[in-house]
Amino acid sequence: MSKTPRPSADAKGKAGDQSVQGEKLQKSLARAGMGSRREMERWIEQGRFAIDGHRAKLGDRLLPGGRVTLDGKPVELDAEEQVRCLLYHKPVGEVCSRKDPEGRRTVFDSLPDMKGGRWIVVGRLDFTTSGLLLFTTDGELAHTLMHPSSTIEREYLVRVMGQVDDQTLETLKEGVILDDGPARFTDIVDGGGEGINHWFYVVLMEGRNREVRRLWESQGLTVSRLKRVRYGDVFMPSKLKQGEWMELPERDVQVLYNMAGLDPKPVRPLGDKAREKLERLAKKSGRETVRRLASGKSGFKRSRK
Repeated sequence: MSKTPRPSADAKGKAGDQSVQGEKLQKSLARAGMGSRREMERWIEQGRFAIDGHRAKLGDRLLPGGRVTLDGKPVELDAEEQVRCLLYHKPVGEVCSRKDPEGRRTVFDSLPDMKGGRWIVVGRLDFTTSGLLLFTTDGELAHTLMHPSSTIEREYLVRVMGQVDDQTLETLKEGVILDDGPARFTDIVDGGGEGINHWFYVVLMEGRNREVRRLWESQGLTVSRLKRVRYGDVFMPSKLKQGEWMELPERDVQVLYNMAGLDPKPVRPLGDKAREKLERLAKKSGRETVRRLASGKSGFKRSRK
């Protein structure tokens, strides 16, 4: 039996050309939970993947029935696997990479072990920032939630050192020019405080490197503490301690897929320990551990007048 023909990497998919079919390899790999789309692109560039025995290149598409190998070992992409998602309360002093050349602790060190697949982080927080991080085994979900076109709100609680007046707040909402282009907060709400240390809730629609800190620094102010408390419709549970994680039940995983505009995938049922943990957190906080924006129960919404 002849092998399935391997599509050309430079195929353009012109109108009426039916020879270009299938899905880009990196997208298929990410959707199967191998890693994020960007990470899969790096692995393809490194020559680690092959399609039907031929070394894969960026732009290659995977036709139905195509055989994919990673470092010479078969990769199963057709089987629909159950998705898992975690919410993690990142403490200060952890990095978001899988391995750190300086030997610092990473967020992955605290996550539960997994048989097959891997945890993919949704966005990043820098070394000195704490708060909400999401993880999933679905690379396509992670990629979509992080993509700038998704315009998903990120809310932070920030303590600022310095005198902040109304004009400064208006400037930060109207926008300033940073080294990597214009940036602004879509909303700022007073969080209280006395003297030169004051708390604010701020909202961004993107996740550029150190953007919250750089925005305040552009006005001659210093951020002394920074914590992410919301990612889209998902909020940090008030009783989840730093360094702790919780696995999300199906109803909350559905919220993530709705945020991404993707069709939901089957979710792995929670084990007894994970279910007991959710019930314990809900009982401590007196409300759902993962709240929705529509409920109006976030700290941000409560602070409005």
